[in-house]
Amino acid sequence: MGDKKTETSGEAEVLATIAAMPDPDREIGERLHEIIRTNGPELSPRLWYGMPAYARKGKVVCFFQSADKFKTRYATFGFEHEAHLDEGSMWPVAFAIKELTAPEEAKIAALVKKAVG
Repeated sequence: MGDKKTETSGEAEVLATIAAMPDPDREIGERLHEIIRTNGPELSPRLWYGMPAYARKGKVVCFFQSADKFKTRYATFGFEHEAHLDEGSMWPVAFAIKELTAPEEAKIAALVKKAVG
């Protein structure tokens, strides 16, 4: 983990950014934040291009992009190359999210655990 002061300010910035989002982005962002913090406790929240992201040793592992900001019909949850998601010669690194239900939450939790593993 990084410096506690930096991590605390990063958490506050991420939570404020999520709180300012319109629904359903705000609801998705809040739930993603909880899932990531629970399943990847070593990841530090920070803003990345103005959007919530979670980093290890300063390098972004995963991120959330609101549909509203990017004027798309779905929010995006994605991973950067620091995530350990390799599966053969090809694997997904981003997912469209229109809503989070229990099956999606379980899949995201498993992906975050694998990404930091």
